[in-house]
Amino acid sequence: MPNDELFHTEPEAEAHAIRIEHGGARNQLAVQMLKKMRDSITHVIALLESGDTARAARQLVDLVAHDKDRRSSFETATGSRVVEGVFDGQAMVGADGARYDVPHNYASKSRLVEGDMLKLTIQPEGVYVYKQIGPVERARMIGKLHLDSATQEHVVHCGDQLYKVLAASITYHKGIPGDEVVVLVPRDGGSRWAAVESIVSNPA
Repeated sequence: MPNDELFHTEPEAEAHAIRIEHGGARNQLAVQMLKKMRDSITHVIALLESGDTARAARQLVDLVAHDKDRRSSFETATGSRVVEGVFDGQAMVGADGARYDVPHNYASKSRLVEGDMLKLTIQPEGVYVYKQIGPVERARMIGKLHLDSATQEHVVHCGDQLYKVLAASITYHKGIPGDEVVVLVPRDGGSRWAAVESIVSNPA
């Protein structure tokens, strides 16, 4: 399990947290990659607007097929490794099949919900940088906080539903069993985990 000290997180409003070396050659390559991506997407949009869905579909297939090559170029230029995956409530399950630990303080602060898409950049010095790139649709629910007697883990009862929540979230909000909690869950349902949005009541 990676040391939390090696993790630098990147909330949506803090994109500057990623420290990419500003060498002239690397900047130029990054600009070229972004322009190429922009041109490809603009072309697909134009095809769709003109009603040429067949060509648009082929262009999208080509775009996806070349995504791996673009990522390889980014990794070569920056010396970093990029992995995308899905948040499972505790960690990120990468497209490579591996499970990557997500710092619970970051997951709690960002209110990550099971099913969110994440991008992990592993920098040359070993720093892990997470970014949320595809949030799922959310639903807000209110429930009661309990402590599972068997596992000693915090859970929230929302009607007939039972959700696990990260201990870091409860600690941050100073929650105690019996508190009323506002949680976020995937709108489509089917999740075991919920993100704590706030503690509504915290009786003495």
